[in-house]
Amino acid sequence: MPPASRSGPNSLPPGVSDADLRQIVDGSHPRPWQVLGARPAIADGSGGVVFRVWAPNARSVRVVGAFSARRGDERPLARLGDSGVWAGFVPGIGPGERYRFEVHGRDRRTRFKADPYGFAMERPPETASRVVAQSAHRWRDAAWMRSRAGADPQRSPMHIYEVHLGSWRRHPDGSWLTYAEIGPLLAEHCHRFGFTHVELLPIAEHPFDGSWGYQVTGYYAPTARFGSPDQLRAMIDGLHRAGIGVILDWVPGHFPRDEHALAHFDGTSLYEHADPMRGEHPDWGTLIFDFGRPPVRNFLIGNARYWLEEFHVDGLRVDAVASMLYLDYSRKKGEWKPNVEGGNRNLEAIAFLRDLNLEVHAAAPGITTAAEESTAFPGVTASVADGGLGFDFKWDLGWMHDTLDYFASRPSRRTKRRRRLTFRGMYLRSERWVLPLSHDEVVHLKRSLLGRMPGRPPQRFGGLRSLLANQIGQPGKKLLFMGTELAPSGEWNHDVQLPWSTASDPLRDGLARMLADLGVLYGGEPALWYGDADAAGFEWIDGGDDPDDRTIVAWVRRARRGEGRDDELVVVQNMGKAAREGYRLGLPRVGRWEEAFNTDSRHYGGSDVGNQGLVEATPHRHAGQPASALVTLPPYGTIFLRPQRRP
Repeated sequence: MPPASRSGPNSLPPGVSDADLRQIVDGSHPRPWQVLGARPAIADGSGGVVFRVWAPNARSVRVVGAFSARRGDERPLARLGDSGVWAGFVPGIGPGERYRFEVHGRDRRTRFKADPYGFAMERPPETASRVVAQSAHRWRDAAWMRSRAGADPQRSPMHIYEVHLGSWRRHPDGSWLTYAEIGPLLAEHCHRFGFTHVELLPIAEHPFDGSWGYQVTGYYAPTARFGSPDQLRAMIDGLHRAGIGVILDWVPGHFPRDEHALAHFDGTSLYEHADPMRGEHPDWGTLIFDFGRPPVRNFLIGNARYWLEEFHVDGLRVDAVASMLYLDYSRKKGEWKPNVEGGNRNLEAIAFLRDLNLEVHAAAPGITTAAEESTAFPGVTASVADGGLGFDFKWDLGWMHDTLDYFASRPSRRTKRRRRLTFRGMYLRSERWVLPLSHDEVVHLKRSLLGRMPGRPPQRFGGLRSLLANQIGQPGKKLLFMGTELAPSGEWNHDVQLPWSTASDPLRDGLARMLADLGVLYGGEPALWYGDADAAGFEWIDGGDDPDDRTIVAWVRRARRGEGRDDELVVVQNMGKAAREGYRLGLPRVGRWEEAFNTDSRHYGGSDVGNQGLVEATPHRHAGQPASALVTLPPYGTIFLRPQRRP
């Protein structure tokens, strides 16, 4: 191994301190991307690029690219003391230059690696890193950022549109749109349907389109498929100025084995855990980060801060959290080892997630984090101080599975499956929720949402309209995968754009109009979001003991905002195939109630069964409520009732 040195032909130019290096070693640097990676610089009066990479077990490291081939020279980097960081300056090159690190590892193998902290990469399938100039983007979203910092996400509407940029829209020839082209179209679309946020499937660089971005090889590099990092900044800036937040799907749980990326980076298990029982994922064939190694934790938490600070991202949806929490996840007896306490929890990963949430919330006020966590792990959204993981939200996968199972069943079987709709009341207050109808539910032979609905087309569309109304009416923030507004018959295909040509079909057009109006209803009714996390924000109304009524469910949503600003809304769903006239419905107060929304309206493609806009509640106690009214319920339909408002 070469001696530790700061001298020689590639001595480090100014810009990194001993304190920086100590923080890289102990994993405490708040912005490690400002130390490592490649950036244009001037040294000894010459312009060029300074390169720094962490490879503590390497025997030697060189930076190579077209510039070294042109000159017939190679550029060895110098090891900076005992920091494990290698650095050097290459004169005469600048932004746009492609490069790799030639790492001669401890195992005496030579590997050509992309820069773990590279800020851009070649467009796939090419894999080299690219030098990027300092950002020239001038942000114009100051008002948005100030408002975000003072907002309470728990008491704000959040209606998320989940988007895969490569298949949302494309050019007529099938080529991808750029970030610049996508931004205005996406803002207009979100306004039409009342979405408050977009959530982008992973946009960090990844070599394989079929991974949808979930197998990341360039954690600090926005994918070059759609343009440059500054073009992505401009897209996010424009969405903010249009009033739309941006959430990124973020993947810290595992990474692919691609030779050019993080795997076995310096001839050792540097980023991945060295024990295969903890460092290899049995389901996905990927590698698992060593969450107990400080520089690796710093790499990941620094990456989260990078997206939040450098790109003004408003939130992170953390993928596959359940796989991180358990040592025995997808493993049989004998394929895992207990932790030091004798249990099955990954204590290092739990500590990492807590640190992650503490750091990002302190660094970027007003941002949100959400966990995709599929088990009953306690305290996912509890504060770290109270022993929780510190997330703002957890995906309610139980609601998703139970509700889809119910709506996919034939009406004759729904009387025995009513518990699918009511069970979440048993655990509702245990966490703070996002209700997801995500991309995962329309792939891998699960069928599209419309394809799951039973019956002929009118009944199928009626069922889908009520499914979407159930999501809006239940407590929790909302997430809907792109294309739901088109009600596709087939599953999502990442290789082509959504079937926009079908939008004019009458039933699909009606569904889209309903979804747009439902978005307006959601955003305009605090009862549907202000009290999501409050015990008083939700109450079931008993549907009665008559078996015929067991296809009917009803509940109350409340927003108690004080100063006489309490709001109430009642949601009633009839999932039977016949309309119900004269159905006695318990209501929270006497007086007139407006039919604020009806999924069976003819404007939405329904049969137009309803209550002519108004029902009268009398002091007839029913179903635990102080008042009740006789109402008409449409088949496969959902109505929203609210106390009549004075003109």
